[in-house]
Amino acid sequence: MKRLGWVRGGLCALVAAGAPVEPLMAQDGAQDGAQSGAPTAAQRADALLRHMSLQDQLALVFSRDGGGFGAHAIPRGALGSAAFLLPPAHLGLPALEETDAGLGVGDPRHVRPNGPAVSLPSGLATAGTWDVAMARAGGAMIGAEAWRNGFNVLLAGGADLTRDPRNGRNFEYAGEDPLLTGRIVGQTIAGIQSRHVISTLKHFAMNDLETSRMTLSANIAPAAMRESDLLGFEIAIETGHPGAVMCSYNRVNDLFACENAYLLTKTLKQDWHYPGFVMSDWGADHTTVRAALAGLDQESSGDTIDARPFFGPMLAQAVQAGAVPRARIADMARRVLYAVYDVGLPEHPPVITPIDAAADTAIAEQDEEEGAVLLRNRGILPLRRDAHVLVIGGHADAGVISGGGSAQVVPIGGNAVPADDKALPWPGAPVYFPSAPLRAMQALAGEKLAYDPGTDPARAAQAARQADAVVIFATKWSVESIDSPDLSLSDGQDALIAAVARANPHVVVVLETGNPVLMPWLESVQAVMQAWYPGSGGGQAIARLLYGAAAPSGHLPMTFPRAAAQLPRPDIAGVRANTVFDVQFHTDQEVMYDEGSEVGYRWFDARRRQPLFPFGFGLTYTDFRMGDLTLAASGHDVVARFTVRNVGPRDGVAVPQLYVTLPDGGGRRLAGWQRLTLARGESQQVAVTLEPRVLARFDDAADRWRVPAGRFQVRLATDAADQGTVREIALAGWTMAP
Repeated sequence: MKRLGWVRGGLCALVAAGAPVEPLMAQDGAQDGAQSGAPTAAQRADALLRHMSLQDQLALVFSRDGGGFGAHAIPRGALGSAAFLLPPAHLGLPALEETDAGLGVGDPRHVRPNGPAVSLPSGLATAGTWDVAMARAGGAMIGAEAWRNGFNVLLAGGADLTRDPRNGRNFEYAGEDPLLTGRIVGQTIAGIQSRHVISTLKHFAMNDLETSRMTLSANIAPAAMRESDLLGFEIAIETGHPGAVMCSYNRVNDLFACENAYLLTKTLKQDWHYPGFVMSDWGADHTTVRAALAGLDQESSGDTIDARPFFGPMLAQAVQAGAVPRARIADMARRVLYAVYDVGLPEHPPVITPIDAAADTAIAEQDEEEGAVLLRNRGILPLRRDAHVLVIGGHADAGVISGGGSAQVVPIGGNAVPADDKALPWPGAPVYFPSAPLRAMQALAGEKLAYDPGTDPARAAQAARQADAVVIFATKWSVESIDSPDLSLSDGQDALIAAVARANPHVVVVLETGNPVLMPWLESVQAVMQAWYPGSGGGQAIARLLYGAAAPSGHLPMTFPRAAAQLPRPDIAGVRANTVFDVQFHTDQEVMYDEGSEVGYRWFDARRRQPLFPFGFGLTYTDFRMGDLTLAASGHDVVARFTVRNVGPRDGVAVPQLYVTLPDGGGRRLAGWQRLTLARGESQQVAVTLEPRVLARFDDAADRWRVPAGRFQVRLATDAADQGTVREIALAGWTMAP
């Protein structure tokens, strides 16, 4: 990796030598405040900073365990959470009460009496909606629940791209495309912060595998990283203005992310003008001086998680010794203050009140209805309400499964499939939300439903022979800290589905998984629905989709491969089956991302590989026709105009997508989309402005985006593999600041 040597050494030297720190820039809300005469967040931060001593400033850059892990007593004033920071009383600032997680308010060790909460479906389900308004509404819901529980910092906003569909944490994120990820995650963050709760954006950056995540080095050319993973973060920051960015565990080009000056200072703070603060992931800090000079602003839970409290007394000593400039400490504190003021924490302190579980569950249910993806339907769906239906497997009589780890939300009503997870090492056992699809289906269709647990394939097949239709629920648990060694369903579920399909061809498979799975039985069943992890309202949402009370409208945010051999890396080095946190994280390795920016569907397109289901794919209960595509350039804006008509039998949602191929080739890239609700027979004219950075290459040497001169192909399509309608447009080329 000699070509990356300048990233490892050059910028660190600049920062250590006292290179100027990028000044804070006001966000939209702060600018509006300036226009109205009120001081901006930046002005308020600067005003308070002038009256702060060095000790005051240092108090803002080190948070302690909030008692949320159960190993230590809850500090006075804390709520029992991931971290707690109590500023000096004379500053008049609120304590920072920080809680997991990205899908809802977490209580991983059950230390709070009000720990149960409502959970959104997985991040992939929200991304599968392709609906930025839905993402914002979901963010506002979990932000409001955090506020009502007394929290003002939510560790949410996961934006790491899916570079490997076996990553145990993909379910928290938003898929493989930077534009979709940035807009969906950014709107989730905007929703959270609309409730006066600081949101993070995480895990910055390249935290794309869990195996060896504490030591793994993700090696990638900087320009390729800017065009893919970092572009997703950049768009999320522009969209959501998160108060904090959380740096990740892994190394990037040999440097730990939390002491990587290229990421934290050069890219985030200088190129993107990011005004908020950078907090470490829990246990991701390794040094004092190097991390401070690279751009880390706050150590998280440093009294219990890290090997030593690097930003505690050690940082004060480094300042006194001249190893860290006092100006750098002032900048750290200023950034924390900016986030506090920008979200309005002092004016809107949390008021602990009961959550509105019914209203919040309705939002989670809508998110799942929009995000579940119908992958196959050979006329069986929607189910007839007078049909005798056999429901099999997946604990569908009890609830819906969720992904594990720090994103886990404690269900209201408890785990629907009880497990003694306290006897297990973290992350414990799978958790099922008590939203049973079987009961919801019975509410819609009466008692003409039977249930079989699916533990005996022969018995299930025999019962299937008596049914008009069979709905099989298949699950696969994904969890933080563990990557899956393969793409197969676990526990013999493939054999169960095959056996039932032989007995009765009228089979619907509902997949509750956090990643794509292989489907060796696909040609033997009539319908497949990807339900992801459906969240607190998942059972009701699935039932409504199956019976047509709601129409599927989700589209895949990630590619479903036919086999692991199609991936850039067919194997994950060091992955083991059935291992837990302490086992997997001590293997030092490097992952070479030689595919560069060709992530997911871009890789498949560039290599001419046909996936099982492509990115962007999704069926519904009606049909759409798209056409009349025209392209026009005005300045640096390229606008695509086209018409969409609902030509099917019922109302529905269309998601026309626009992909661009650059003059110098490479895989096609998503450049824009529009989500449309159209009544039967209705048509609509649509105009979509293409994202200019998707039209560009990043020139690392010049630190600029360059749109090349030449002819661009723009494709109006239903998914990334659809040939669709193609038009060309000639552009003169231009450059853009990073």
